[in-house]
Amino acid sequence: GNMVEWCLPQDIDLEGVEFKSMASGSHKIQSDFIYFRKGLCFGLACFANMPVESELERGARMKSVGILSPSYTLLYRYMHFLENQVRHQLEMPGHYSHLEAFYDDKKGVLPDSKGTPTSQQPVHWLPSIHRYMYPEMKITHPAGCMSQFIKFFGEQILVLWKFALLRKRILIFSPPPVGVVCYRVYCCCCLANVSLPGLGGTVPESKPFFYVNVADIEMLETEVSYVACTTEKIFEEKRDLYDVYVDNQNVKTHHEHLQPLLKINNADKEKYRRLNDQRQMLMYSQEVGEDCSSCEEDLFILFFMEQNNRIFQTLMEVSASQDKTLTADHARGMGLDPQGDRSFLMDLLEVYGIDVMLVIDNPCCT
Repeated sequence: GNMVEWCLPQDIDLEGVEFKSMASGSHKIQSDFIYFRKGLCFGLACFANMPVESELERGARMKSVGILSPSYTLLYRYMHFLENQVRHQLEMPGHYSHLEAFYDDKKGVLPDSKGTPTSQQPVHWLPSIHRYMYPEMKITHPAGCMSQFIKFFGEQILVLWKFALLRKRILIFSPPPVGVVCYRVYCCCCLANVSLPGLGGTVPESKPFFYVNVADIEMLETEVSYVACTTEKIFEEKRDLYDVYVDNQNVKTHHEHLQPLLKINNADKEKYRRLNDQRQMLMYSQEVGEDCSSCEEDLFILFFMEQNNRIFQTLMEVSASQDKTLTADHARGMGLDPQGDRSFLMDLLEVYGIDVMLVIDNPCCT
């Protein structure tokens, strides 16, 4: 089995991290990277596999070198260092001087894993829309992968958006390599961003758990909302652990009341068309040299944030009005399909505790 051969500081609780930093099934691939969560910390590890002429090691030497941090937003900066170090550890096992120097240079005070509850920790996944950050945001950083994410899922992105906004437990399955799948976890969380003040203090945080395995089952049983990925097919059978299961581009749910959300409606198609139109305009303006400061990642994150803000702004205005009646016109104004999104709207009102009355005509009467 996997084992931790070296770490700093030596007194840190790393139980289970040997399975988080090396995805199940990794022996079939040459290299990978993996984001994971350990207590209140996030980790990034780089994995590599090298053939060796050794019966003891069964012809292959496999190692992961990883780091833990209270936030994952800057872990990508150390990806290159970790890739070099895992190669170094494969070729010269037991030489840790570079890792020691790295730790001495970067170390900070980690939060006590038994201390403050997660709800009082800062929410690290909310992206900051600041221009100065973007030169570094490329595919090697989770925030640089939104365009690949949307190209991969196509219109299904709108199905994932609804589940993310409803704070469902979303589990993404994929065989190794798992690095790009960890990015999909991050992107799913970004779909649910809302920047309106005072919204949903009681709403569960949408937590990116990144890579999980069977050792995390006990922890996942207590979570009411998360987004995670796994390489272990056994999870598909454990239906009590998730609400939404994503296998390749196939999004499914075993909950009957969520089934209507899997269907792409006309409003979804219109949103997807608008998103693609905005992308084309951005690419054209970059080609003709008019706008080099905007970036695709801005566009995607802002597109969904503005969409979410519009929905909640309308819902809060209606709940503050005298008759509290939400009509088909309100739904259209929010960019939703009055019929196709009816069950989504009802779930949304319940999850966020918004007091309005939904009055949308029955399709047989329109």
